[in-house]
Amino acid sequence: MRYLTWFLRSVLFLLLLGFTVRNAETVTLHYYFGVEWQAPLILILLLFFTLGVTIGVLSCLGKIFRQRRIITSLKKKYPSALDEHE
Repeated sequence: MRYLTWFLRSVLFLLLLGFTVRNAETVTLHYYFGVEWQAPLILILLLFFTLGVTIGVLSCLGKIFRQRRIITSLKKKYPSALDEHE
C-alpha cells in the first residue's frame, strides 16, 4: 500500500511538473485604474489556488471552534457517559 501511495504521488508530481513547464508564458492581469501585473501563468494559478484554500479553511474555523466548545460543555455536563466507554 505504501508503494502505491508513493507511485501515485510521483505520477501527480510529474503531471504537475509537466503542466508547469507547458504553461510558463507570461500573462498580464489587468486591475482597475490601469494597474497591471505580469507573471508566469503557473505562478498566478498557484497563487489563486492557495488563496482559495486559505479562504476555505478560514471559513470553516468558526464552525470548528463552535463545535469544540459545545463538545467540551457536553463533556462537563455528562462526565459519567465518558467514563463508561473508557
